Amino acid sequence: MSFPVSASAAARDTDEPVSAQAPTAADLLDFVRRTAEDTELVASLPLDPEGRTWVRLEGPAGSEAWLIGWPPGTGTGWHDHADSVGAFLTADGELIENSLAARLPTDGWKTLELTEGVDRSRRLASGQGRAFGRHHVHEVFNESTTRHAVSVHAYYPPLPQIRRYSRTDQTLRLEQVERPEDWQ
Repeated sequence: MSFPVSASAAARDTDEPVSAQAPTAADLLDFVRRTAEDTELVASLPLDPEGRTWVRLEGPAGSEAWLIGWPPGTGTGWHDHADSVGAFLTADGELIENSLAARLPTDGWKTLELTEGVDRSRRLASGQGRAFGRHHVHEVFNESTTRHAVSVHAYYPPLPQIRRYSRTDQTLRLEQVERPEDWQ
């Protein structure tokens, strides 16, 4: 049987490296905020006038992180990040996030009827972001018709899958499950 030991106590008692704890959603939000402040990194992202671009970054404590460019009028569509917690922050421009303030079942369904009042929307200008928990369903988009947006995202554990949904009025339908090999 083992008991938790503080990092400083472990360093005194052994020469072995201390393993990092899993980052929380708040840790990830702090990481994306600090990364977005790196104006040289943000400016280095190649921007495509027609499609999103992205560069994978090294996130804290084994997390997955991305720098993403959003041309005018582009978005993700409705999706979740499965069992990962996450955070994202707009580094340049402005993004809109629509989300559901309801915990959805994770498996065993194809179509759900959403109740009234579960929709949330937030406008995230440069320097603004948010953290979210597991199974957070949302869509993110750049509604500008003239300006790119750039954002930083981080997830832990690294994304095991992304579930994509379609939405018609209050009906949410599971359309596709993507695995890391689909987007890397």
